[in-house]
Amino acid sequence: MTNRFRMVTRVALGLYLCFGYAAFTQTQSPGATDTNKSKVNGHASGSFEIKMVRQPITEEEAKTISVRMTSDKQFHGDLEGTSTGEMLGASTAIKDSAGYVAMERVSGKLKGRTGTFILQHSSTMARGTQQQSIIVVPDSGTDQLAGLAGSMIIKITDGKHFYEFDYTLPDKDSN
Repeated sequence: MTNRFRMVTRVALGLYLCFGYAAFTQTQSPGATDTNKSKVNGHASGSFEIKMVRQPITEEEAKTISVRMTSDKQFHGDLEGTSTGEMLGASTAIKDSAGYVAMERVSGKLKGRTGTFILQHSSTMARGTQQQSIIVVPDSGTDQLAGLAGSMIIKITDGKHFYEFDYTLPDKDSN
């Protein structure tokens, strides 16, 4: 059981952190934005630190999920701020096959605009082949980030964590 615990934890952390090279598309709900307003297309990049803490799961939950973790991040670069999140992961009997979902509330300043937004993660690893999706939940932006839409990519290089964030925002002058 100890080896399985270590394997599940490694797979969950790997899924949560290592999906840095998948391609993503920006998604938006129909009608979620006002097409009469000007949009700003942006790209933000930088680094982040993350602290993940394993949370207990019940015997009943263990039939479905392998791991539950909370996360705390500190973003630097074009996005300066913090986030808190929760992740659920599941592994299979097949080596390097697993998946995770997570929700993360980000609070901070994106290229000078302050507010909060929610990121939704949904990623899988199929026998080592990774697919990652991290998108802004439609209509989750607040304050100066209201109307934010976009997708994020996480990369890890030499043990350091980086993000690439492609987004759209209503133009400040179009309000």
